[in-house]
Amino acid sequence: MRGWWMAFALGVVVLQRQAALPGPRMWAAGAAVLAVCAALYLARRRWPRCAKGVPGWALCAVAACVSGFGYAAARAEWRLRDVLPVEWERRDIVVTGVIRGLPIVDETGARLLFAVESNDARLARFPPLIRLSWRNDRAPAVPAAVPDFRAAQRWQFVVRLKRPHAEANPGVRDTEAAWLAAGIRAIGYVSAPSRAVLIDARASGWRASVDRLRDILRARIAAVHGDDARHRGIVAALAIGDQSAIGDDDWRVLRDTGTSHLVAISGLHVGLVGALAGALASAVWRRLHRRARAATLAVPAPYVAALAALAAAGGYAALAGFNVPAQRAWWMIAAGGVAYLAGRSVPTSAVLCAALGGVLLADPWAVLSAGFWLSFGAVAVILLSVAGWRAVREHEADTGGEPPGAMRRLHVWAMRALHRLADAARVQYAVTIGLAPLTAAWFAQISLSGPLGNAFAIPWVSFVVTPTVLAGLVLPAPLDAAMLRLAHASLEPMMALLARLAAWPAGVMWLRMPDASVLVLACVGVVWMLMPRGWPLRWAAPLTWLPLVAPAPDAPPVGAFRLTVLDVGQGTSVLVETARRTLLFDAGPGAESTHAGQRIVAPSLRARGIRTLDTLVLSHADSDHTGGAPAIYGAVDVRQLLAGIPAGHARWRDAQAAGVTDRVPCAAGQRWRWDGVDFTVLWPPGGPRAGPSNRQSCVLRIDAGATSALLTGDIDAYAERRLVDTMHDALAAQILVVPHHGSRTSSVEPFLDSVGPRVAVFPVGYRNHFGHPHRTVVARYAARGIPLPRTDRDGAVRFDVGPAERGFGFARYRDERRRYWMDR
Repeated sequence: MRGWWMAFALGVVVLQRQAALPGPRMWAAGAAVLAVCAALYLARRRWPRCAKGVPGWALCAVAACVSGFGYAAARAEWRLRDVLPVEWERRDIVVTGVIRGLPIVDETGARLLFAVESNDARLARFPPLIRLSWRNDRAPAVPAAVPDFRAAQRWQFVVRLKRPHAEANPGVRDTEAAWLAAGIRAIGYVSAPSRAVLIDARASGWRASVDRLRDILRARIAAVHGDDARHRGIVAALAIGDQSAIGDDDWRVLRDTGTSHLVAISGLHVGLVGALAGALASAVWRRLHRRARAATLAVPAPYVAALAALAAAGGYAALAGFNVPAQRAWWMIAAGGVAYLAGRSVPTSAVLCAALGGVLLADPWAVLSAGFWLSFGAVAVILLSVAGWRAVREHEADTGGEPPGAMRRLHVWAMRALHRLADAARVQYAVTIGLAPLTAAWFAQISLSGPLGNAFAIPWVSFVVTPTVLAGLVLPAPLDAAMLRLAHASLEPMMALLARLAAWPAGVMWLRMPDASVLVLACVGVVWMLMPRGWPLRWAAPLTWLPLVAPAPDAPPVGAFRLTVLDVGQGTSVLVETARRTLLFDAGPGAESTHAGQRIVAPSLRARGIRTLDTLVLSHADSDHTGGAPAIYGAVDVRQLLAGIPAGHARWRDAQAAGVTDRVPCAAGQRWRWDGVDFTVLWPPGGPRAGPSNRQSCVLRIDAGATSALLTGDIDAYAERRLVDTMHDALAAQILVVPHHGSRTSSVEPFLDSVGPRVAVFPVGYRNHFGHPHRTVVARYAARGIPLPRTDRDGAVRFDVGPAERGFGFARYRDERRRYWMDR
């Protein structure tokens, strides 16, 4: 059965990496493979001599893999049918439904999941779950600007929706995949807030009841702690799985010390709740022996304990929103409990594989999340390592002896204590080593301070903080408030110690995000490394990590450069890499809009292994170009800021506060040379001045051999004509990042004639409300017969410019890494 579920999981993983769902021919081929496997299996049983050369395990593995592939494909096909038709995008639709989960309300507005019950579009298949935002157009201090949204409320809204289309960039979390896994099939906002109606009819069902309970508990936790409690978000995360209130400083400390898993209701916490509930139920049931003798004899205490553990773990996992680690723990408890009630002894590895099957049957998209791999990987590593150590210890016990006399009891006690400490240290070592390749693959980093931080944080959170939080959830007032305050107080010394660890300069090893072959090699090395002593060539296992921690150089050669137009939605951010230097042209939108600087640009830099930016260029003051700058300062070291922003602007103060000492206004005539590549600023003349912000945009020209690229910011027609008049010949470039996202106020014909691009890239957001790029501008470029990649359709666009006369090539990210859910 273990092999079956592992092969089933392999089939699911293969499906989730496909560019398209299987068509009729592939379905027919899969059915034929299953039929052949079934026929051979039956032949083995009926005519064992004739089918002797066909191993049964191979037939089961092939059948399971094909079944997993087909099951995941069928689920995906069904879910993708619930999509908003293109013709209904950005049109007013009246929807009625229920708020699902916990709404998030802040000074910018509200964000919520909405389970649609009816719509006035009269569509047969309308998206059953949509993500909505309520934009706060008033001042943040106005309390009535956003309604008091509560979980499981029934509302009627007028909304404008778009299909679930997200930004696509290398090294960045696939948001479209996350939306698909959550069942979100449309994204939008409340377009007519004045017409929103709260409906009195109460939502029913177990999901609504759980959501209401979580909302009540969140409100209680917030009321107890107030705004002054620094770590109140961690208390809420451990209580109900709500991480929205965790501050940025706490996230940074947890991430850099490898302890961020502690603020999720993980499998460890769910297992702890199940164990406590089982022990309590067993003790109570045994005490009832005298009063309810017949019942206690009919149902043994271990059965009651198993059922209580399963129910309590399920309830706590439901409070967590049934994330993947919580699901894994619950399925393991369920599988172990069923085996126990059936009187069968089942290896823990079989229980883990049964949990694997349960999770994937419920959610075949779980394999797209980091939580799936880290949760199952951690348990698998522990089982693998413990098996090896147990064999070594049994061997030592057989060959060793015990001291005679009165010292025997003390010796036994001391050895047990030492063995427990050694086991805890070995488990921590195994988990740190075993999960390092996975954390590098998902987060482009390995926490070197993680073993020390987890050594005291895991037991402290598991046996002090979490039980205190749970007591605060179940005790009546005012005892609940006292326990919740105590839980927060117990977090303070732990977070203080973790903050000291996070301040260690060498505490985090930043890596370039590995490719699949490097990751597989490192994982094989982990398995080899955790084998028991005496395993052949065990000492050489660390060599398999060399491609992970010391990857081969990926920088362009001298005299060449790589230019990547990132997909940041409605905004701009362009990464330029030479042999030894990096430049970022604009930082994308910030917290006032889509947080693209934090969500996209900073992770993209980390995935490339970039820890230092030689120059950050902020073309002009508009927030869709500069809003992400604070996130960049927090993610990498910036040596120089070059900005087309007037003096006194807040962006200059941000750079000064971030420690950027070299801050220079952008002005025509500035030039420098990096690794055989020339950079020249063409605009604005004399530096930025008062006036229209777009007109002050930096225009940067990059030259390598016979190829040039022109980065134009948001210059308007006036600036374009001035550039044509003053430096006609210097404008010629093969690669053009289109001015002002293709607005009709830019890209005039004389400018395009002077540039003469061979490729023009439109950095635009999907279905943006500005209408960029304007159709007349697109027609102007299309008339020149050149490729016109767009970030909203193609994702990030990468140009590899060769030295001397080698020219350039370009690639669209959505073509290179297409998945079946893209554009669906």
